[in-house]
Amino acid sequence: MSIVADSKFHVLAVDDSLIDRKLIERLLKISSYRVTTVDSGSKALEFLGLHEDETPSVSPNNHQEVEVNLIITDYCMPGMTGYDLLKKIKESSSLRNIPVVIMSSENVPSRITRCLQEGAEEFFLKPVQLSDLNRLKPHMLKTKSKTQKQENQDIQVEKSDIQSQLQQQQPPQQPPLLPPNNNKRKAMEESLSPDRTRPRYNDITTVV
Repeated sequence: MSIVADSKFHVLAVDDSLIDRKLIERLLKISSYRVTTVDSGSKALEFLGLHEDETPSVSPNNHQEVEVNLIITDYCMPGMTGYDLLKKIKESSSLRNIPVVIMSSENVPSRITRCLQEGAEEFFLKPVQLSDLNRLKPHMLKTKSKTQKQENQDIQVEKSDIQSQLQQQQPPQQPPLLPPNNNKRKAMEESLSPDRTRPRYNDITTVV
């Protein structure tokens, strides 16, 4: 496996032919992509953190630490073919959004149709040209935009959950104290006034 660090876009190239791997690596590097090359589909899955039994791995070398923006793979490889690798990726909930491009030295229409129906973004005939790689960037930009949108949505959901938890932890608020009713207070004062409680003797005539 070889890694060439260059740009913000990272491409995983899969090909069992050393010559073809070196060629695609060189073309991708000229196009300012960061490149990782592997020689089999099983090694590609291992790099992505997915075993052949489709069980996600928690390996420190998986895709969670090394983001892959696009996979370009040869179709005819011993063991796991490029088509098999494509199916594994599209069946994985964590990897299905990564664009996959298939390469082949054979122009077989039924093979091309099958790969495109399974979810491949492009099908390149070998030898791959630099002009072919110019068609990769829109696929990566589209996927990156979707990923960022999903991350923003996840952040908003997380914020809402935190706010909800904080509200549940806060003690219940006491009802505000109402200001005294002035009319009621005035009525009470009048009822307790000396003039109202003292007996009136003005109309009583004193007889001597």
